[in-house]
Amino acid sequence: MSGLDPVRLVLACSVAAALLVVGTLPVAGADGPVASVADEQSSTGPRLVAAYPNPVIDGDAGEYVVVSVPPATDLGSYSLADDDSAVSLPNRTASGRVVLSTAPNATASLVDADPLPVSDHLELANGGESLTLSHNGTVVDRLNYTDAPSGELRVVAGTRRWRPLGATDRPVVTGDSGTVTAFALPDAPAVATETLAGADSRILLAGYTLGDDAVADELLAAAARNVTVRVLVDGDPVGGTARRQARLLDRLADAGIEVRVLGGERARYNFHHAKYAVVDDRALVATENWKHAGLGGNGSRGWGVVTSQPRIVQGLAATFRADAGWHDARPWTAYRADESFQEAPPANETYPTRFQPRSVRVEETRLLVAPDNAETTVLNLIDNATETLAIQQVSIGGRGQPFVQAALAAARRGVTVRILLSSAWYVEDENRKLVDWLDERASRENLPLEARLAKPRGQFEKVHTKGLIVDGDQVVFGSMNWNNNSAHENREVVLVLEGKEAGTYYGRVFDADWPVAPPLSLGVVAAVLAVTLVACRAGSRLEFNSH
Repeated sequence: MSGLDPVRLVLACSVAAALLVVGTLPVAGADGPVASVADEQSSTGPRLVAAYPNPVIDGDAGEYVVVSVPPATDLGSYSLADDDSAVSLPNRTASGRVVLSTAPNATASLVDADPLPVSDHLELANGGESLTLSHNGTVVDRLNYTDAPSGELRVVAGTRRWRPLGATDRPVVTGDSGTVTAFALPDAPAVATETLAGADSRILLAGYTLGDDAVADELLAAAARNVTVRVLVDGDPVGGTARRQARLLDRLADAGIEVRVLGGERARYNFHHAKYAVVDDRALVATENWKHAGLGGNGSRGWGVVTSQPRIVQGLAATFRADAGWHDARPWTAYRADESFQEAPPANETYPTRFQPRSVRVEETRLLVAPDNAETTVLNLIDNATETLAIQQVSIGGRGQPFVQAALAAARRGVTVRILLSSAWYVEDENRKLVDWLDERASRENLPLEARLAKPRGQFEKVHTKGLIVDGDQVVFGSMNWNNNSAHENREVVLVLEGKEAGTYYGRVFDADWPVAPPLSLGVVAAVLAVTLVACRAGSRLEFNSH
């Protein structure tokens, strides 16, 4: 509803569509889009679990409320009330999630469910509402909210919060032990193209951008041999979509490949920033974009892995389907009609291969996604560090960023912390200020913490890694930058590899990138020598007099 009317705005199409069969409304962990919180069927009685007061659609058509009920609940004995009026629920039996709406047709397009209608006397206000669920006149549950953001769902699951409609609530996925292929960039760009070239049945490629010709060629070749190829990229990357990317996506779409872009007025995330691919029964996850400077090997330092652990592959495939299957995923051909594109010449530098891909044993792998679960898990890993933290990032969101504060807390309890940040021109000033602040804090508190800017020395162009090594045997990397927007607002994918072999491989890459301590100036050297000579002379006199 419009925010121009200070009076409570009436719910035009309200409390939403009902699900009479348990599980038909998408829930956490499902492959499709999620319209409400994780299923939590009540064992004690019906509960209010979500409200959607402020749809993006003109006129707020499709507003709804979600109720969770035990099996075979007689809805007719219940009523739902807002601040002004109460309406009876339909006289029928239901189980699981029930979505209630005064405009069921409009709601059905939002929740992928058959609506259960209620009287249009029920009204929700964008500015705030107190909803009550009653059984034969006795209140059994309440849901309160204020200032409903456009296009977001008010959910009740542990803590009450707003979340974009269609956003997932995926759990952490854990894979068993096995062998994975670890690789670094720009050293081993062939890993990406060779992985795609091996496809027999499917390729699900998810990225922020796609601008590498070799990658596009492999996708076209796969489609030509009847591999199902689907591509998902962000619709509005920083700086705009490059003309090169537009040309490549045109080629893919012209060949019949499904290409979708995420964004628009129903966007669930600020950016689709993930960088992964599911290829048959394998998955590739990296810190780098699908472009020349990234997975193409012509620029950035990055980390990547190829794994065939079934649960991880399945979890990534489910994430892809959830992200590609919602209203904000638009076909490329429809998206490009209204867009202009920017000139962005590709990176074309070459760099030496110091780190060959290597098969390493992992004891366990965890798949994290943001904003669903990644931040909490990474913070727990840092909080549980006992010996060392090696952190390599493009940049960090600031002194108060939770990951930075967790790293400082680790140093205060005796964990040796090293933080390596990019020296690329577009982040150098802010990174240098943070490095200086961290070093000053370490000196003042006598902490085992060092922070430095990377010095590529011809091995790569710039650091683009988003990586962390905990105690030498837990490696965390993926697309999530260390800032709050990335952790809370973007779609990101992160892996945690547990095992000494993985820690050793990526640790060697980190150590090679860690610059030597800056040399002392001549003035400092002279001062140190002078102090040393004075001390030596004093010591000699003391020794002589003692005899």
